[in-house]
Amino acid sequence: MADILIQPARAIQGNFSVPGDKSISHRALILAAMAEGKSTIRGLSDARDVASTRACLEALGIKISTTRAGITVTGKGKHGFRAAKQALDAGNSGSTIRMLAGVVAAQPFTTTLTGDDSLRRRPMRRIIEPLEQMGAHIESDGFKAPLVIQGGPLHSIDYASTVASAQVKSCILLAGLYANGTTRVTEPSPSRDHTERMLGAFGVTARFSQAGAGVQGPATLHACDLEVPGDLSSAAFFLVAASLLAESEVTIQQVSVNPTRMGICDALLAMGSMIQMTPAALVQGEPRADLTARSSRLHAASLGGSMIPRILDEIPILAVAATQAHGVTVVRDAGELRLKESDRLAAVAKNLQAMGANIRETRDGLIITGPTPLHGAEIESFGDHRIAMAFAIAGLIASGETLIKESECVEISFPGFFELLGRLRQE
Repeated sequence: MADILIQPARAIQGNFSVPGDKSISHRALILAAMAEGKSTIRGLSDARDVASTRACLEALGIKISTTRAGITVTGKGKHGFRAAKQALDAGNSGSTIRMLAGVVAAQPFTTTLTGDDSLRRRPMRRIIEPLEQMGAHIESDGFKAPLVIQGGPLHSIDYASTVASAQVKSCILLAGLYANGTTRVTEPSPSRDHTERMLGAFGVTARFSQAGAGVQGPATLHACDLEVPGDLSSAAFFLVAASLLAESEVTIQQVSVNPTRMGICDALLAMGSMIQMTPAALVQGEPRADLTARSSRLHAASLGGSMIPRILDEIPILAVAATQAHGVTVVRDAGELRLKESDRLAAVAKNLQAMGANIRETRDGLIITGPTPLHGAEIESFGDHRIAMAFAIAGLIASGETLIKESECVEISFPGFFELLGRLRQE
């Protein structure tokens, strides 16, 4: 297991891009595989999670090749998949296992979906129940992976999801493309809408609003060329670092500014961060823009309710920011973080306490009082990429050295993260 040592920094400065959006990349591969004809994807994320989706699609008989133009996917239509010779391994990727479940549930063969130890602990009842309502037959042990899915004809449903989850919504919508009639999903609060937006590029109209989304099936997807914008969840670490370190200024080029993803910017702006955005350009339904962040004096904020689905992945790095904000920051309604790659609430609290922060863990959130000077410590990543990257930023603002254990887990979402951080870091 690789460990990495983080030294404190005076500032970070630079004009750069981050890898392609991971959420959009998963969907681009899956929809291109379901389409008829060749699609070329530029800017596809090279994250390990996205590689898992690619490998699973290839095991289902889809030809995917790397060319100078990008990644070319030769789609065979919705019914062109073939049975995999062995279980499909989604690795650490919840997006892979949940979204592909919606596709293989409609195929005339049986598919086993599994993943690593972390993924096999994550809840799958949330997709099993709606897919079974649509006519799929799914075997599992305690509603956890591995999932053995006996595919076949599906019928449309109206489904009221109890969680705001783009993975659950996308799973149902993808299955709905095979069903007769309109499949609708409602949610308690809005989740990411990348699937709904991208379907339009493949010639399928999806109706979506703050309440949910729907598709009319059966639908035919047509190949298209896609360009993936930069990942705002990856950019978040640098937005926070620039906000916290004096004399810092970074500009991150052509990042996704999809409204369902802008919670990190909204939260930082509410805390007093200086973030500017160039006019957004709409490309294949997805807005993108350059983001600039500068050193700021932060103050506390209350983060909860409908904002949480929009900042769920960014709460670890927002917690780091909160240690330097004036006042008491309260994070609530974030119990879903206990069901991620690690128990992120416990991981954040334990590691920030080790660095000297004034933080208390609650049942569904965190209470952080600041500003508090941080000191270097040995940090446990728990094999969780977002924990490792959040505490790399904490190490920049701490006194002394910070050692991050199992740092290679950042490859799950952001290969090259530490190298980029090193280039931007100012002594």
